[in-house]
Amino acid sequence: MKESILHYVWQNKLFASQDIKTTDGERVEIIDVGRINTDAGPDFFNAKIKIGDTLWAGNVEIHTASSEWNKHNHQQDKAYDSVILHVVLHADSDVYRIDGTKIPQLELKFPQQIETNYELLFSQQKWIPCADKINQVPSIVIQSWKNALLTERLEQKMNAIESLLDENNRHWEEAFYITLARSFGFGTNSQAFERLAKSLPVSVLGKHKDQLFQLEALLFGQAGLLDLETYDEYSASLKKEYEFLCSKYELSLLEKSQWKLLRLRPDNFPHVRIAQFAALIHSSTKLFSKIVENPNLEYLRTLFVCKPSIYWETSYLFGSGSKTRTKILGEQSINGLIINTVVPFLFCYADQKNNADLKDMALQILEQIEPERNAIITEWKNAGLDVNNAFDSQSLLQLKKLYCDEKKCLRCRIGHKILTLSKPE
Repeated sequence: MKESILHYVWQNKLFASQDIKTTDGERVEIIDVGRINTDAGPDFFNAKIKIGDTLWAGNVEIHTASSEWNKHNHQQDKAYDSVILHVVLHADSDVYRIDGTKIPQLELKFPQQIETNYELLFSQQKWIPCADKINQVPSIVIQSWKNALLTERLEQKMNAIESLLDENNRHWEEAFYITLARSFGFGTNSQAFERLAKSLPVSVLGKHKDQLFQLEALLFGQAGLLDLETYDEYSASLKKEYEFLCSKYELSLLEKSQWKLLRLRPDNFPHVRIAQFAALIHSSTKLFSKIVENPNLEYLRTLFVCKPSIYWETSYLFGSGSKTRTKILGEQSINGLIINTVVPFLFCYADQKNNADLKDMALQILEQIEPERNAIITEWKNAGLDVNNAFDSQSLLQLKKLYCDEKKCLRCRIGHKILTLSKPE
C-alpha cells in the first residue's frame, strides 16, 4: 500500500478511534491529528495525543512499516526527536530517538473499502480516474467543491496580479494593461502578447491614444511584425512611423519568430488581435478605473467592442487580401477577456480594498456568463456534471488541471467521497 493513503486516512480521521492502543498496549486518544507537513521533517506537526495518562503535544510520523524508520535514518535525525507517535500499517520493529528513548507506535486500522476504492480509482485508464463513479457523489458535495475551487483559482490569479503590481510600482492601470494584453493572445500567443506589453509601457501608448495609426505603428513595430519582405502602402507607412517612434522612446523590438500562426483560424492571427488591441486602447481611457466604477456585465461588454482600422477589414496579414468584414471581437472572445482578466482584477482590487460587495459583484459576473467552450468542459458535461455558467467552467478547469491531471484524488472532495463509498463499484 502507498504511504499516501495512510496520510489520507490519518488526516481525515478515517481510522478506528475507539479502544485503540499502542503496540505496547497503552490506551491512545487522538485529540488532534496535527497539521500536514509538505516540507522535510515529520509528516504531521502539532498533534495532540493522550497516551495512557499523559497528554502529549508534538509531531507524528507515518510509514507503511516500522522498519522504514531506520531505513530513512530517522533514528539519527534530530528533526524526528519531536515525534510523539509513529503511525504504521505494520509494526515490524521498535523505533527510537537519538537519545535511545522508545517512541510509541500505533498500527492504523481503517475500513477495507478505502483501500479497495483507492486501488480501483487509481487503476482507471480514463479521462479522469473517477469518470465512472462521479455520478455517485451527491450534488451538494460537488457544488461546495466548485465554490472552493473557484476561490482557489482566483487566489492564484491574484498572486500573479500582485507580482505585476510589485513590478510596476502598484500601478493598477499598467498591471491591468499587461494582463489584458496576455489575454488577447488567447492561449497560443499569450506569452508573446505579455512580452509586447511589458516592452511597451502604457504611458507611451497613452501619449498617442488619439491616433490609431500611431498605436498600430508602435504595437506592430514593437512586435517585430513590420519586418517584411515586401511592403504595401499601409505597412510601409507603419514601418516608417515606428522607426521614428522607436528612436524617440528608445524601444527595443521583439523577435517576430515568437508569434504563432500555425493551426490558428485567421480571426485569431496575431495581426488581427494586435489591430483589435490597438483599437481598444484608442477607444478607452483609464479602462480599469471605468471597470471598477461600473462592474456591470452589459457595460463591460460594450467597453470591448472596438473597431480596428479600415485596412483590417480586407486583411488578416500584411499584404494579404480577404473578403471585406469588420473584425471586431466576438462575444465569446469578449467573454474570455472578462473571465480571465476583468473578474480576477476586480476580485484582487476588492480584496485589497476590503470591499466585500465588489467581490460579490465579480463572482456574479461569472454566474451571468455562459460557460467556456472547450474539450475539457465537454468532457465534464459528458461525465454528468452541470456546467451552467463561467463560474462552473472556471472551477472545473481548476479541478482538471490541478487535481485530476496531477492525480491528487486524495486532496479532492469528490475523490474523498468516492474513496469512502461503502460499496465500491
